[in-house]
Amino acid sequence: MLVTLNSLLLLAEGEAAGQQAPLWSLAFPLLAIFGLFYFMDAPRRRDQARRESMLKNMKKNDRVATIGGILGSVVNISTDGKEVTLKVDDNTRIKFRRTAIAEVFGDEPAETTTKPT
Repeated sequence: MLVTLNSLLLLAEGEAAGQQAPLWSLAFPLLAIFGLFYFMDAPRRRDQARRESMLKNMKKNDRVATIGGILGSVVNISTDGKEVTLKVDDNTRIKFRRTAIAEVFGDEPAETTTKPT
């Protein structure tokens, strides 16, 4: 029995034309994939919203850590809100982009001095 490529193609076209799947059965896998990606992306969106809120609520005298690991307290926030000046030592102030702040610890605690006895 000799089967040619043309006869296989005609047979496949005939079967495909006779049995078409309903549209909803084709859309279900796509919807499932989109739903999966939506729920997989939820933690990233939640973390991004938390970070934006943290940076928006940052104020003067808050202790912060930069993405480079520098610890300091906020001395000034620019009028456009894009730059933050940090006091990292008694006479040392450094300007950073607001997006360079990794963590805000809150208000600066009162300095405690320990004197040896």
